[in-house]
Amino acid sequence: MYLDRLEVNFENKPCYDIVISDDFSGLKKELNKLDIDNKRICIVTDSNVAEIYLDNIKEELSGLNVFVHTFEAGEKNKHLGTVSDIYDTLILNKFDRKDILLALGGGVVGDVCGFVAATYLRGIDFVQIPTTLVSQVDSSIGGKTGVDFKHYKNMVGAFYMPRLVYVNIDTLSTLPMVEFSSGMGEVIKHGLIFDREYYYWLFENSKNILAGDLKTLANMVLVSQKIKKQVVENDPYEKGQRAILNFGHTLGHAIEKEKKFTLSHGDCVGLGMLAAFYICIKKSKLRKEDRSFLTDLMKIYSLDTETDMDVEKVFGATFNDKKMESGKIKFILLNSIGEAYIDREVSKNDMMEALDSICRRI
Repeated sequence: MYLDRLEVNFENKPCYDIVISDDFSGLKKELNKLDIDNKRICIVTDSNVAEIYLDNIKEELSGLNVFVHTFEAGEKNKHLGTVSDIYDTLILNKFDRKDILLALGGGVVGDVCGFVAATYLRGIDFVQIPTTLVSQVDSSIGGKTGVDFKHYKNMVGAFYMPRLVYVNIDTLSTLPMVEFSSGMGEVIKHGLIFDREYYYWLFENSKNILAGDLKTLANMVLVSQKIKKQVVENDPYEKGQRAILNFGHTLGHAIEKEKKFTLSHGDCVGLGMLAAFYICIKKSKLRKEDRSFLTDLMKIYSLDTETDMDVEKVFGATFNDKKMESGKIKFILLNSIGEAYIDREVSKNDMMEALDSICRRI
């Protein structure tokens, strides 16, 4: 059933729609708007998602010229080797610039498929069909694509817009709790950087959210999408305001790397946000009570609030972050709940103390 629709603009012109539904029954109708009758379609997905949704999608697209490329699930496969394998599938099946790719899966699938679309024959259409919370509220929107390079996260990529984002809210019902919690890290971030009322709504409605109430989930996803949409429309190439979406990510990505991806992305972002709160308190932007509230909210959604780590190594890893600018880290902080800003003067001492504040005591 169709639930809602957003139009995303790029350089002040309509670019693509985000369609929110509670099943896949409207997918073919939406794809028909892209004139797909005479096109080859390649569904790019991973081994986990294929097992659950691939047959359903193929059935919905019956009568069309559909191919499938499946790769092994996991962040460890978000690399140029996977991209190369997809190129092989497209070349062997004679895909040309008029054909289309469908990214069926979470953030890894969307990022990899989007990068392939951006680079195969210098650009081929693709559609995002996000099946995880983090991809529905964040990574499928805004045109960021890419892969990890060696040990560097998202180091190779391109800005490349999809033709459509088709969200089936019901896919959230099949998510393991660790994946849902990971997505909540990004959801909480949206409230912190842009919408104070939404942030506190996430606390007030936590029981319905965790119970999987469809109406509440749909509302949550829609509000997060609106926030992401507004930020990326104002700054599609991350030259300014869009950087606020990286709140919690500078230290979060460094923690993620040093923990060898044993913690979920949402856990690492949450830890990065708590560390950022420490710095905000030190700069008299926030109160200790604000940090206690964030800690409680993260615990409600089963996000880690501390971890064991080598603080020096994590700090060192921040200098490999792609968000560095002229040798300085663009650190995102909050003036208040719901109002983020870029700070280029966060010191090593600030970051070390902030990391120490989330370090688990043994």
